[in-house]
Amino acid sequence: MPGVLALVGGAEWTEGCTFDRDLLAASGASEVLVLPTAAAYERPERAVETASAWFASLGAKARGLMVLRRPDAEDPANVEAVRASSFIYLGGGSPLHLRSVLKDSSLWSALESAWQGGAVLAASSAGAMALGDPMVDPRGGAYTLGLGLVEQLAVIPHFDAWSADKAHRTMELAPAGVAVVGIEERTALIRTAAGAWETAGAGRVDVFRDGKRAGLEALPGGAV
Repeated sequence: MPGVLALVGGAEWTEGCTFDRDLLAASGASEVLVLPTAAAYERPERAVETASAWFASLGAKARGLMVLRRPDAEDPANVEAVRASSFIYLGGGSPLHLRSVLKDSSLWSALESAWQGGAVLAASSAGAMALGDPMVDPRGGAYTLGLGLVEQLAVIPHFDAWSADKAHRTMELAPAGVAVVGIEERTALIRTAAGAWETAGAGRVDVFRDGKRAGLEALPGGAV
């Protein structure tokens, strides 16, 4: 049975991300494996430092796995680290770079296997965008292919910073039947191990389908 999945709207590892304590408890782990892949060109080590300080305040450790280029996603040691982890966290940055590094890689297969086997998986901002399919293209608000862990779901992170016009255009471009989710910063849309969706954190989550507001019941069941 898949583990808990948390899609975070950004500003991860900061005050207001109250759900991280619950994610730790759900994982049963004392260490979080942090992949700063999406931030490969934005000082990824700083992301790991931020995660380490945040999880230390929660009584846990964060270990960075520097999967920054495609060859890193085929490295056997990295693949095994992901496969063995009980709590994996994908940070923010570029969803397009994250997708290019992970798609159809050995590490992506290991990540899917870990989650399907019960590991907790959290992904913020670019990470949350890339896990769905289709994926909102950050270059213009249209849609492109995502990694497809959850199908028929598109994520808009940092939704509290989007203008009404930009949000409206993005909703209009969404394929029919696809649930589009706007997640504010320091907020998570969580799929429980039982398959139910819920929200947590400092902000709100807005769900749209076919251009209209919808409730959490409009969200897909995810990959099971």
